[in-house]
Formats: sequence, C-alpha cells, structure tokens
Amino acid sequence: MGRGILRIYLGAAPGVGKTYAMLSEAHRRVERGTDCVVAFVEHHARPRTEVLLHGLEQVRRSEISYRGAVFTEMDVDAVLERAPAVALVDELAHTNVPGSRNAKRWQDVEELLKAGIDVISTVNIQHLESLGDVVESITGVRQRETVPDEVVRRADQIELVDMSPQALRRRMAHGNIYQPDKMDAALSNYFRPGNLTALRELALLWTADRVDEYLQQYRGEHNIRTTWQARERIVVGLTGGPEGRTLIRRASRMAAKGSGSEILAVYIARSDGLTSASPKELTVQRTLVEDLGGTFHHVIGDDIPAALLEFARGVNATQIVLGSSRRKTWQYIYGPGVGATVARESGPDLDVHIVTHEEVAKGRGLPIARGARLGRARIIWGWLVGVVGPVLLAVVLRSMEDAPGLANDVLLFLFLTVAAALLGGLRPALASAAVGCLLLNYWFTPPTHTLTVQDPENLVAIVIFFAVAVAVSSVVDLAARRTHQAARLRAESEILSFLAGSVLRGETALDALLERVRETFAMESVALLERSSDVEPWTCAGSVGPAPVARPDDADVDMPVGDNLALALSGRVLPAEDRRVLGAFAAQAAVVLDRQRLVGEAEQARRLAEGNRIRTALLAAVSHDLRTPLAAIKAAVSSLRSDDVAWSDEDEAELLEGIEDGADRLDHLVGNLLDMSRLQTGTVTPLIREIDLDEVVPMALGGVPEGSVDLDIPETLPMVAVDPGLLERVVANIVENAVKYNPGQEPVAVAASALGGRVELRVVDRGRGVPDEAKERIFEPFQRYGDAPRGAGVGLGLAVSRGFAEAMGGTLDAEDTPGGGLTMVLTLAAAPGGLRADPELPAQVTS
Repeated sequence: MGRGILRIYLGAAPGVGKTYAMLSEAHRRVERGTDCVVAFVEHHARPRTEVLLHGLEQVRRSEISYRGAVFTEMDVDAVLERAPAVALVDELAHTNVPGSRNAKRWQDVEELLKAGIDVISTVNIQHLESLGDVVESITGVRQRETVPDEVVRRADQIELVDMSPQALRRRMAHGNIYQPDKMDAALSNYFRPGNLTALRELALLWTADRVDEYLQQYRGEHNIRTTWQARERIVVGLTGGPEGRTLIRRASRMAAKGSGSEILAVYIARSDGLTSASPKELTVQRTLVEDLGGTFHHVIGDDIPAALLEFARGVNATQIVLGSSRRKTWQYIYGPGVGATVARESGPDLDVHIVTHEEVAKGRGLPIARGARLGRARIIWGWLVGVVGPVLLAVVLRSMEDAPGLANDVLLFLFLTVAAALLGGLRPALASAAVGCLLLNYWFTPPTHTLTVQDPENLVAIVIFFAVAVAVSSVVDLAARRTHQAARLRAESEILSFLAGSVLRGETALDALLERVRETFAMESVALLERSSDVEPWTCAGSVGPAPVARPDDADVDMPVGDNLALALSGRVLPAEDRRVLGAFAAQAAVVLDRQRLVGEAEQARRLAEGNRIRTALLAAVSHDLRTPLAAIKAAVSSLRSDDVAWSDEDEAELLEGIEDGADRLDHLVGNLLDMSRLQTGTVTPLIREIDLDEVVPMALGGVPEGSVDLDIPETLPMVAVDPGLLERVVANIVENAVKYNPGQEPVAVAASALGGRVELRVVDRGRGVPDEAKERIFEPFQRYGDAPRGAGVGLGLAVSRGFAEAMGGTLDAEDTPGGGLTMVLTLAAAPGGLRADPELPAQVTS
C-alpha cells in the first residue's frame, strides 16, 4: 500500500476560511463518490462551519482525563480501523493532551499517511516553526503550538486561503470568528490591520517559495533548460572589480520595480585558480548583495560566458546584468569580450543589461603620467624586446642555412623596434633601432664581423632602416601620448560635468563630495579646513578617511579656496596637471559648505517662524479663550457683590459654582499653555520610574463626569517605565477630549493590554470620528477639528499629550473605532524585567 496524499489549506490568521474550504472540498468529494470522513474538525461555535459538518461522517473521538478535566482528541486507532479514502484533520499544529498516542497532531497525521489514507488538513502561517520569532516581533505573541516547516513542505498540495485584513476584521466585527465578549480585545490586539497585513505577506511569500520549489523540481525532472519567466530573477555577473557594487545596486533597483524579484550575484573563477579579482572587494560585494536581500554564488568555469549562461538558465533567471568591458581598445583583438558573447548567445529567453559604470566614484581616478601608466612590467618588456630581441633574432637568422636576405632581415628588425615602441615607449624603441642597426651592419652586410659597409646599397638600407625605425617609434609614441591626453581630458570633462551637475541639483552632502575627491585622486584622507581670520587656528569643517590633517602645512597636497578655506589631501603628492581639477573640487566644496550653512539657517528661520505662529495663536487664545472664563467669573462676582438684588441661597450657590467652573477652566487652559511652552523650549525632563497603570489611570479620570468612562485595566499587566505626573496629564487630556466628543449613548472605553515589550492604553469613543487626512493635524498646537466652538479650549490638549508621550519614549496615535468613532492609542515601554501575563487571546488563536 502506498503513502497517502497530504493536502494542506494554509492561512494567514484564524478566520480566513481554511476549515470552511476543507469542509467544502469534502462535500465535493463525497458527491463524487469518495469515501471521506471527518477525523477531527473543531467548528468553534461558528454557525456556517457547523452547518457544513452536517452530511459528513464523523469518526468518534477519544476522551482523555487530565488534571480533573476530560478532553477530546482524534482517535487514531478508530480512523485506522475505519480506513477511509480521505480523512479531514483540522489544526495540524495542535498539541495533544498529555496521555495521547502522540504528542503532536501532525504525528497522528503521519500515521494516517503511512497507512495509505489521504489527509486534508489546515494550518496558519504563524504556527510554522521557522517563523516563530518573526511572528512574535509582529504580534507580540509567542506561538506555543508549532509544526516543523518540513512537515508542511512535504505536503503534496498546499493551497493558500487568502483574505484581505479589512475583510477579516469585518468578519470579526460581525461575530463570525469569536464570541462578542472577545471581539473588541481581538480587534484591538492580535487582529490589528498592521498585524494582519504582515502575516498575510508572510503567507504569500512562503507559499511563493514552495511553488518555486515545485517548479524547479518539475523542470529538473523534465530536463527543461529554457527560461520560464514566472518570476523575475536577476543574475549579476561579477568580476571582482570595483564596478561590482554599481552593478549590484542597479540590479537591486531593477528588482524593486517588480514584487517578488530575486537577485543572484555570481562570480566565476577559472579552474586553474588564476584570477585578478580582489578578495577584499569580493567580500564587500558579497556583504552588499546579502544586505539588499540577494544571494552570492561562487562558480568554477574556464569558459566564463558559457558558465554564466549555464548558471542563469539553471536558476531560471530572466535577466543578466553585466558591466561594460574595462578592456583597452587594442585588447579586443583577443576576442569580443564576456558581455558581447553573453548577449549574443543568451537567446530570446534571457535579457542582458550592459551597465556603464564609467569608472566613477570607485577609485580609478585620473590617468597619471605615461611611465606610471605603462607600468614597470611593460617598460621592462619593452627594453627586453628592444635590446634582447634583436640579439636573439640575429642568432636565429645566422643559424639558418638559407638566409632570407638583407631586405627581409631589415623588416624583421623593424618589427621588433615597433613592438618595443608599443610596449615600452620611445626610449626602448630608439635603443632597439640602434642595436638593430649595429647587428645588421656587423652580421648581415659584407664584409661581416666588421662595422665596415662595402656596398653603398647596403649602407643606404641600414640608414633607411634606422630612420624608419626612429620615425615609426616617434609616431607610435606620439599617438600613445595623444591617446593618453585625450583620455585625461575626457576624465577631466566628466569630473567637471559631475561638479556642474551637482551644483544644478543642489546636492549638499559635503562628506560625499570629499569622498569623491579621495577616490578620484587615490588619497588616504581629505579634509576641508577653515578659519575665521589669518591669526585664528584652522578648524575642520568636514573630513573623510583615516587621520585627516589639522593644518594645510601638514598635508601632502593643499588647495586654498580664498583666504580662510583650504582643501587638504594626504597620501601622495599630485602632479601639477592634476591641480586644475582639484581646484574645481575645492571650489565646489566651498559652495557645498555654504549651502549646508544656508540650509541650517533656513531651518532656524523656519523654527522662528513657527514660534511666531504659536505666539500669534497664543495671543489670540489669551484675547478670547482665556478672557471667556475670566468674564464669567467677573460677572458672577459682580452679581454677588451687588446690593440691588437679594439673592437666594440657590442663586448664590449657582453663581459660586459658575465661579468655580470658570476658575477650573482657566487653570486647565493656563496649564496647557505652560506645558506647550515647555515642550517648545525643550525643557521637559521626565523622571522615569516603574509603575503600574492602575495606579495612574484612575487618578487621571477625576475631571470627567461619573459614569462617562468604562475602565478596564487588567491587574496582570506588566509595569511601565514612565513619569507618573506626565502620564497622568496625558491620560487626562485624552479622556477629557474623548468624553467631550462622545455622543453619550455609551461610555468611553479605556482599556489596556500588553503586546511584546510594550503596553498599549486605548481610549475609545463612539463619536463621529476623524478622517484619515486630519488624524495628524489634530495633534498640532491650536488645532480643533471640525466646528468645535471657540469656548471648547485652545486646541492644545492633544498636542501636549503627544509631546509628553514622546518625551517618555512612547507614542500617541489616532485610529478609527470599528463601527464609528475615534480611538486614541497610547503606547508605552514595558519596564525591563516586568512580569507579563499570559494573554487569553493567543490561546484562542492557537487552538
């Protein structure tokens, strides 16, 4: 008997419809005549799920006593005895009651599969073992019931049951998932929109990876080599050169344009181990690609284009990113290069992108002097070819029985002279011409073994050889110099174009500009120094690199900008021809420094303008909002002092109550104004200590009418690290604001809960709410939403509350209340080491 088939319905959260989909599939199979039974399905009192159980055969459950209670679990023996074709087993990650046949339900399922029974089961993404830490960081709840990823991955079929967070919250609000007494707690904690969105993304990505595994397995079994562009995979070909970082970042930008794209960086090394790659640079590039979410691969292959294409097709890539060739023009005689070969042989299923890195910002810098540009090795080879080559050629020609003739001998020596010019420049070529002339005279012109030339024609040939050799060497050297000059001018023009563009773009990053200077001129450190006058010491306005100098006199190269600003470089001495470009950099550095200071002054001016706006609003508040309670107090006092009217005891009590109310309003307004002033001046210094919320929140409710607030602060909450006085002011302002806008049919709800390392206090009203575009505006000073009357306050309560909350390291945000209204969410940090209760909701979530 073969192994049964496992089909899993995967969901992002409870309530998305996994059990409903499983039971619907069972009904379809029963209608087709399949022997299908319910081994274990829990409907959790959900009416629609319970209805679907009707008409399906249910296998009896086993009853297990544990700690004085009786629990029911799946009876594996009963299912095996019944031996159906298909068994429905809900909640694959469930932990069985101690005393059961197996510790986990997925182990029960393994027994059914081994017996040849097909199983249909369900699991939520948060129950996968590998995602436990991720789910805890998102929801603040550690899942106690988990299933190994490999168990789910081995499933023959995985079907994602998806639902948007908004639709799931509507199902929750309608009572389709939990009972009404747990609905509000679930919506406020585990089933928040952000949590559901993150869990949904986890489920989609995990399922996409599983689908990709199926696809790779299928392509391997059927030996499919062409690319199926089901998912964007971008392969970045690295050479170990400095342009690799540019290619990786470009590929990352390309991948960001399409969701689910993948980056694979590959470095191909030859099998003989010969490589010009920098191990340090490869390490940097590996770190970069991994930081951007990609993977790094090291492949061995002698034919680099073929190995690259083989790798790309093996991973089902859709695009290849390569850098433009770093070859010299004459080096193309060795072949078209990797980029051209890959582009030619990629076929229609692979797009090849050639990225021009232009050698900028990667340390290549300006072309330097010709001798240094040729390098010591080339110069040595030039001298060897120019001096030793003619000697070896003479020995070879003398050993030949049939001499090629003087004319051919001259051409061969001329070839060596030209080769010496190409390799080492003019001096090796001139030496080659002289040595060749002497050898031709001594060995090949009669009389031989002397420097005498008997035949005038031979003398003319030798003289012409020397003249042509010198002329060709001069032309070749001049061409090389002109090429070098053109390359240098091109590099200078690119740098000047970059500087001009940065001016037009308004770039203000001084460190980035100094880093560009350091890389362009291959320096160790660069510093921009300034001083206020000729007698003042130098100060550093900005620097990059290790150990920047403190004075221009200590630098290897210094470029003054005016009288009191200088660019100082350390590392090597620059030739005079580089100082023109360095001067452009120095001028741009001065512009960037001035721009940074102007930006700072503009920000300071903005703050002053904001302060003026607040002062203007404060004057308006003083002129109206503060005078209103003062006018009421003055009128009541004047009435009491009047001798013309005989006030009754009730009238006097009413007038005195008016005076007290006006004084309270005045005290509240003045307190908020002083608090806002402290926040604006940055003089709020919270005294943080550990305290329980139930010690502070009830005290903050003294200013609201009795019965207007429904308080729910569990005693099992962890302690919070706050300033009790500031917290009391924050809660008082929030609750008073909620009571003011609550219509009055039901009280304002104040509830607290623990999520991970934080504690949330939610103040829920059932008023008309605030639209999304105004939720941030209500926290600005002197702002009142809608048509709130002027006498309702100066609009500082929520601004002060958010300021105090942030001063204590917390946050204050506004959310919509399900069913209408506004919910203020105050998030505070839990005290380190504070006790945390085991919340009731996760037990429901994982059941």
